Amino acid sequence: MRLGWSTSKNSISYYAQKTVYVDGKNKSLVVRRFGSEKYICETYGVTDAKAWAKEQVRLMNEAEKEDSAKFNIELCAGTDLVMDEQRRFNGGYLFLQDVYYELGLHKICRTISGRHLFEYDLNDILSRLIYTRILYPSSKRSSFEESKRFIEQPSFELHDIYRALSVLAGESDYIQSRLFKNSAAIQKRNTQVIYYDCTNFYFEIDAAEDDKQFGKSKENRPLPIVGMGLFMDMDGIPISFSIYPGNRNEQTTMIPLEEKMLSKFDMSKFIVCTDAGLSSATNRVFNSYDGEDGMRGYITTQPIKTLKEFLQKWCLSDDGWFLDGDGSGKKYKISELDDEHDKDKIFYKTRWIKEDGIVHTKNGDKKKIIEQKLIVSYSIKYRNFLRHVREGQIERAKKLVESGCTCAGKKKQNDPKRFIKTNHATKDGEVAELSASYIDYSIIESEEKYDGFYAVCTNLDDSVASIVKANKRRWEIEECFRIMKTDFEARPVYLNRQDRILAHFITCFISLIVYRYLEKKLDTKYTIDQILSTLQEMDFMKYEGKGYQPTYTRSELTDALHEAFGFYTSKQIIPISKMRNICSQTKK
Repeated sequence: MRLGWSTSKNSISYYAQKTVYVDGKNKSLVVRRFGSEKYICETYGVTDAKAWAKEQVRLMNEAEKEDSAKFNIELCAGTDLVMDEQRRFNGGYLFLQDVYYELGLHKICRTISGRHLFEYDLNDILSRLIYTRILYPSSKRSSFEESKRFIEQPSFELHDIYRALSVLAGESDYIQSRLFKNSAAIQKRNTQVIYYDCTNFYFEIDAAEDDKQFGKSKENRPLPIVGMGLFMDMDGIPISFSIYPGNRNEQTTMIPLEEKMLSKFDMSKFIVCTDAGLSSATNRVFNSYDGEDGMRGYITTQPIKTLKEFLQKWCLSDDGWFLDGDGSGKKYKISELDDEHDKDKIFYKTRWIKEDGIVHTKNGDKKKIIEQKLIVSYSIKYRNFLRHVREGQIERAKKLVESGCTCAGKKKQNDPKRFIKTNHATKDGEVAELSASYIDYSIIESEEKYDGFYAVCTNLDDSVASIVKANKRRWEIEECFRIMKTDFEARPVYLNRQDRILAHFITCFISLIVYRYLEKKLDTKYTIDQILSTLQEMDFMKYEGKGYQPTYTRSELTDALHEAFGFYTSKQIIPISKMRNICSQTKK
């Protein structure tokens, strides 16, 4: 290969070319275009574009020679392995490393390091904590050991990790805001609608302290917990998070995090979408804003059961329904719908309502009338789904009755025990020696009348279709929490100090962002189980002085990874120098 260039009126463009023999003639083929002189200088930070392009051609020629190189590996059945010599390494982390550096996390670490007096490599520590959290989730001590499985070895010791955690915690706001701006430079963030939700993480300790407090655990564990509030964009990529005491009301956590995004993230126009449990009057008033410096709106689910009686009747009434997507203005009756013909259709009705709310201000609580649009939809498919789920719960409840279960105590919304009623007295009102349990069908009937109906409230005057479509994506924030808790094993938390606990969740937060971008590079064609298991299995056997031999199975997914990231390891052997170049490439 050789360097070629073309000149135009205002610039020079460089490219790599080679001569190929086609149909008895020599023909020049452009192998790779490097771009214009201006582009090369601005992108790669060089002053001499031609010299840079010439060096790239030299590296390409070396790589081409290496690709055709052959190695003879001699093994002897009678020779022992070298004591304590590591021969197997993981290279799946290289794809995560590519995303990590593309997000500019190394630059964030460099800036933080400039503000502190420490000698360890913060970037090396943070990157290894991210890679191991995704691939081999475990304690910080185990993460240190697992990081030695990677082709590039760690440059730090275990005690450096714990010291770095305190630094990361102190720089939490900077990391989040800078990471958001870096990601927006790569790809425009889809923040027209942002989603907020809360979860909590438990600690296997007996006593509450600091933020670790007893509260309502999502896992129903009687252990101290901390809460996490998380904002996510429309592409399922996290924006910002906060950690708060486990006994704190979730509704009060949203506004402080929003105010941080308004001041530090340069976000001024967005619509907040939440579930009903997080949509207090105070939160709705805060997000009812349209001024010169920005605009905020809200979309929130609305349980029909909690509406005033006259609104419930209106929501469940038979007539006055419109078909989604039908602009004719025709009205429908639910009783006249056909279960087969109308199964996939969605019907809706809307009205503006006023609600009295209590708004918490610095000067005390104030009454506030909130005007909002109530949108109710009805779907036969949704109705059938709810009834199918309930039938299974009823069957389980019947088995519990047959087993003699009395089912005392408070019942949860989806608990089959809610259908069971127990008599603890005889017909004469005397205390019975044996309690009798049975299925209370009145509870089933009261639930069935809401089947198929779904309501949301908003202060927006947008189309019903756009509001319903935005609300449907709330499931993705639940998926974010599931990935953190299940795949990244973020709970239980084994750290004790408050700053290190925050740092733990920073690594989980960044890991989720890195994984989401990797997922998008693969066009979201694969599940998280497929992706993680493939990266974990991408191991190489190192032959000293020769190269790295892949020991994984080449698959459609490994090919997709190589195609998306622009480097290839599915060769019979990768020479040492080429693997070194691949590692360097993932850090550009």
